Amino acid sequence: MENSEVNSVDLHGDEEIIEVIDLNETEPTPDDLAEDIEDVDFTEGDEGWETEDEGGEEMEEADKDDSDLTFSKHTGSVFCVNLDPSTNSLAVTGGEDDRSFVWRVSDGEVLFECTGHKDSVTSASFSHDSALVATGDMSGLIKVWKVETKEEVWSFEVGDLEWMEWHPCAHVLLAGTADGNVWMWKIPSGECKTFQGPGCQATTGKILPDGKRAVVGYEDGIIRLWDLKQGNTSHVLKGPDGHQGPVTCVACSKDGGLILTGSVDCRAKLISTATGKVVGVFSTEGRKPKVLMEEESETNSIESVGFCNVLPLVAVAYLDGTLAIYDLSTQSLRHKCPHEAGIVHLQWEDSSPLLYTCSLDGAVRIWDARSGQMVTQYRGHTAEILDFTLNREASVAVTASGDHKAKVFCLQRPDR
Repeated sequence: MENSEVNSVDLHGDEEIIEVIDLNETEPTPDDLAEDIEDVDFTEGDEGWETEDEGGEEMEEADKDDSDLTFSKHTGSVFCVNLDPSTNSLAVTGGEDDRSFVWRVSDGEVLFECTGHKDSVTSASFSHDSALVATGDMSGLIKVWKVETKEEVWSFEVGDLEWMEWHPCAHVLLAGTADGNVWMWKIPSGECKTFQGPGCQATTGKILPDGKRAVVGYEDGIIRLWDLKQGNTSHVLKGPDGHQGPVTCVACSKDGGLILTGSVDCRAKLISTATGKVVGVFSTEGRKPKVLMEEESETNSIESVGFCNVLPLVAVAYLDGTLAIYDLSTQSLRHKCPHEAGIVHLQWEDSSPLLYTCSLDGAVRIWDARSGQMVTQYRGHTAEILDFTLNREASVAVTASGDHKAKVFCLQRPDR
């Protein structure tokens, strides 16, 4: 066939170039096309072919969008999302594009942009009364805005920011940095207090419900309980009481009597805030997820922990895709709930034993902790979900994703 001659020509020679031009000017006949098809070996490498029946279901799952609204103002990955506590009608998102927006959940309308950041915005949240919103970027620039007037009322620059959180009942902001310091400011006066660190990252932190103490986890595995008024530590857990790797997450029980910490060492530690003693250690053998992201490698770690408010249960989420639910009274594993990819974040409903997870496969899943069964799942993102939050009634979830989108999901309410 003439076509085979074309494939072997030397395109550096004049004569051959003319031959190629001649072939392009010749329209193939139906007979020529039929001959070409006869020459194709369909048996070689046929594992790459999918019939409609085989691939249709997977394609349909991937294309499915259960969301009710998509927020598309970001031009990079969306790293964080938070709902205003008072009305749950406003969301704030921060992203890789150095931008942060306050927008309406009902229609995606932007109320205002939190301008002036010079690095990825990794923390963004409303104060307890929804009057203020704070945004923080990786370089350590923190800004606070008054929601009603849409004006910036305070800003400050620290070292590289690891985490940031509002006080549960005051206009006080707490932040941990890569140099190990924890900062506390009154907003908007800027009155400041620092809690000196050990020289390694203050990787995670949380103010306890009493508003007087905070628990902070560090890169070296040490856990410190700080007295926010006195400015000193009330308890320090290190060595066998601490973790054998960076502390990645922390949660506290509703009454503040217990805290739960997670780490790269794949252990969750239950600690009494009154005595500073470890009262339980939870660990589970990991499993390999079906979907491994390139950057995940083979390592495992605990990514998120949380207490159930209505039953004596805690949940621990692992990067390998395992969700473990433990019974607090017996300190035994109750359920193992497998995911197809690493879990990024978990959140319990306020007043039921239902538990929500988001993961690197772009899905939000609801689990019933009593049975360990998945109730339902919501899809719509084309990349990993990096953060999510629930409204008070657990009727709406807002997600932030690596696909540059935030999405609003109106949740079907299963039997509580």
